[in-house]
Amino acid sequence: MFNDFKPVLKILLRFIIIYLVLLVGYQFYLNKFKNAGLDPISEWVAEQTAFCQRNLGFATKLVEGKPQDETTFFLVNGEYVSRMVEGCNAISVIILFLAFVFAFYKGFQTFFFAGAGILFLHIMNVLRIAGLNIILRVHPEYGKIFHDYFFPAIIYGSVVLLWLVWIKYFALKAPEHENS
Repeated sequence: MFNDFKPVLKILLRFIIIYLVLLVGYQFYLNKFKNAGLDPISEWVAEQTAFCQRNLGFATKLVEGKPQDETTFFLVNGEYVSRMVEGCNAISVIILFLAFVFAFYKGFQTFFFAGAGILFLHIMNVLRIAGLNIILRVHPEYGKIFHDYFFPAIIYGSVVLLWLVWIKYFALKAPEHENS
């Protein structure tokens, strides 16, 4: 009976193990920066977001919060519009993406796709934060709906899109020598 489910159970087990290993590793990383301000990855994302906003014509300055608050504020055109916290860096989303892709491991192309996917998700995340900051500056009355619904749909939708591409064009594609 379990032989029918064996491939699915293997994929599920691989997903769970990879997800937990990456999640625990990320938590160890975060613990190193506890009460020391925003972690370096989140700072890096905030700096890239500020760079993007400046190039879109919105003067942006990053203002560090208290170290124990682990946050950085976005000052856009002279007004505080939002703050960057660890959860905004999309690492948890990237971990979920990687666990899924590596659950359907297909050799070297898995690493290539994972790298390209990480880059794509990072760019989408920076654009997501920049878009939210611009909306909060220009139309603050729409801030909540964009923060709570629209922009999460973009980042999670990007993950689902990448998963679909991975499954359709890579994971379930038969090797070339089997097609003959």
